[in-house]
Amino acid sequence: MSRNSLSLRHSPRRLRRHPAMRAMLRENQLTPADFILPIFLVEGEGIRSDIVSMPGVFRHSIDSALKLCREAVSRGISAVLLFGVIAEGCKDACGSASWDSEGLVQKATRAIRAAYPDLLVIADACFCEYTDHGHCGILNAEGDRDDNTTLENLQRQALSYAEAGVHVVAPSGMVDGMVTAIREALDAAGHSEVSILSYAVKYASAYYGPFRDAADSAPQFGDRRAYQMDPGNRREAFRELDLDIAEGCDMVMVKPAMPYLDLVRDLRERCDLPVLTYQVSGEYSMLQAAARAGWLDLQRSVLESLLGMKRAGADAIITYYALDAAEWLE
Repeated sequence: MSRNSLSLRHSPRRLRRHPAMRAMLRENQLTPADFILPIFLVEGEGIRSDIVSMPGVFRHSIDSALKLCREAVSRGISAVLLFGVIAEGCKDACGSASWDSEGLVQKATRAIRAAYPDLLVIADACFCEYTDHGHCGILNAEGDRDDNTTLENLQRQALSYAEAGVHVVAPSGMVDGMVTAIREALDAAGHSEVSILSYAVKYASAYYGPFRDAADSAPQFGDRRAYQMDPGNRREAFRELDLDIAEGCDMVMVKPAMPYLDLVRDLRERCDLPVLTYQVSGEYSMLQAAARAGWLDLQRSVLESLLGMKRAGADAIITYYALDAAEWLE
């Protein structure tokens, strides 16, 4: 007799046949509160400029960014992640514009806090957008990053963000000792309430290409493989995680997301801190390109990719699809 003619004692399909059954038994759910929306900031007014390699994502002047925040709040999004994009003439060898009290991130933070006090403001703490060489810190005479001096500047940057009202400082430069340096500086200045989201596990990935267009942050020479992680390594991530936890971070991140979901699961199983992941620019643009070519359904593929991150163990997801995904979930 064929299997179809037999009475099946065990049939997983019985729990899939009805939409209400599927909804009731779904193990992982996405909500708009899971999403963090990245925002690229530029000087000026009324600016919403295209990023060619990231169709649908824009650079915003602060007044335009406030409109974006209003939309995020209305859709139930929890937080924004701010990046400053400054003119070439304002960059220098140490990225000093990043700790200017009248800098882009600082001004935007004050405006967002005043207009939308319930929205969490996270500031990326790095220097590649602010240095004339495009590397994530001070360089020595040999062209290598000087981590000790970079840490001192990172303290200046973090303090400037905290004084502007940032809720969370997110160091992304993979500088050894960065969490300790920031925590000590914040606490000494009376900002113990400011959290640290560490880019603890950040790989030297090919998927960052469109971001470097968006933030004008491509290195002028060399690459960042001397301080970002090798994509072939897994155990190294555990060491990075343990060090940042010992140094006092409040949350940890895996970046990129989709090629490293095994690491998201690893971190989720190894620590009790919130684990975040970043669906980076290349992941965003791949889905856009495939959908525009008619090869994928954008809504279904985006939501499936985000659900995979949640299923792997992500407590929150940084994604350029935050607004779209929140609308689709409604």
